[in-house]
Amino acid sequence: MTDTVPRPALKPARPYFSSGPCAKPPGWDPGKLATQSLGRSHRGSIGKARLAHCIDLMREVLEVPETHRIGIVPGSDTGAVEMAMWTMLGARSVTTIAWESFGEGWVTDAVKQLRLDPTVLRAVYGALPDLAQVDWQSDVVFTWNGTTSGVRVPDGNWIAADRQGLCIADATSAVFAQDIPWDKIDVLTFSWQKVLGGEGAHGVLILGPRAVQRLETHTPAWPLPKVFRLTSGGKLSEGVFKGETINTPSMLAVEDAIFALEWARGIGGLAEMKRRANANAAALDRIVAACDWLGHLARDPVTRSNTSVCLTVAEADQAFIKRFAALLEAEEAAYDIAGYRDAPPGLRIWCGATVDTADIEALGPWLDWAWASLRA
Repeated sequence: MTDTVPRPALKPARPYFSSGPCAKPPGWDPGKLATQSLGRSHRGSIGKARLAHCIDLMREVLEVPETHRIGIVPGSDTGAVEMAMWTMLGARSVTTIAWESFGEGWVTDAVKQLRLDPTVLRAVYGALPDLAQVDWQSDVVFTWNGTTSGVRVPDGNWIAADRQGLCIADATSAVFAQDIPWDKIDVLTFSWQKVLGGEGAHGVLILGPRAVQRLETHTPAWPLPKVFRLTSGGKLSEGVFKGETINTPSMLAVEDAIFALEWARGIGGLAEMKRRANANAAALDRIVAACDWLGHLARDPVTRSNTSVCLTVAEADQAFIKRFAALLEAEEAAYDIAGYRDAPPGLRIWCGATVDTADIEALGPWLDWAWASLRA
């Protein structure tokens, strides 16, 4: 190893820094999950009641107004975004905004699958496009927080209040950690596996009144798979937003999400969730500031994520990052911190509310140790 950086004595108590699925809430244990819905039909009274309870908890913790409907849908966040795009786009021009890989995925959907010839606004990893260029006469699809670049939109001020198009936001690593201006949002999507530390496979689709109007007045030019259909006879399928899911959900995943939501409510709700994420990001920023080989991929602090924090590593290539992450995993000091495969070589450390600040602070010396060990 090396004489210059001793092996740290203290490890993070919970070294789970993956950006999805993310760390479980503190105190989580499978034995604490409610089991009354397991092995029962999701269409029975117990199943529907638990699904409705999950929806009600999401509304309460996220402070979603009653004007917006909340539905649990298949396919994780990807399924929720594609459900919105395939059912609502095509009524007017489209603008897609991309500054990392998931935003590029929605560009691909619009261009190659739906063949809509959208206006595409792009920026390189670490930067944000010029949001003043967005034409709100068009429908606009974007990621609120770029999970693979660590760059987020600063706020909702750039979204036109008098917009003619729909505002469709993939907010899967923003909700429960950042402010969402619901009056500016027509469609918002996320999955439990991010900031709640829930299980994958299910997405959440939140629709404002203008999105419902679009669904009830617009017929797409392409066929829709069953799992995308949100209307029947020209009217919104209201049951989807009351717990009557389109296809069979995992009730175990639902119970896991309920546990996380009840934990969030119990610690103080959205305000405390945001405070915890901000404290974690600040702790990691102090580590970066004290280290001459680490930097932030997101250049502007105003648009820097407080959840999926992406870091540059001096003179590192993908092979070095792979060895770096593997070394810390072998030491059980940090799991899953290598940057996303399409992003520039670097580290990605989740700072959402289910992570404890003490664990971020304990991670710092291990980063130094791994760097010195591999460079020696």
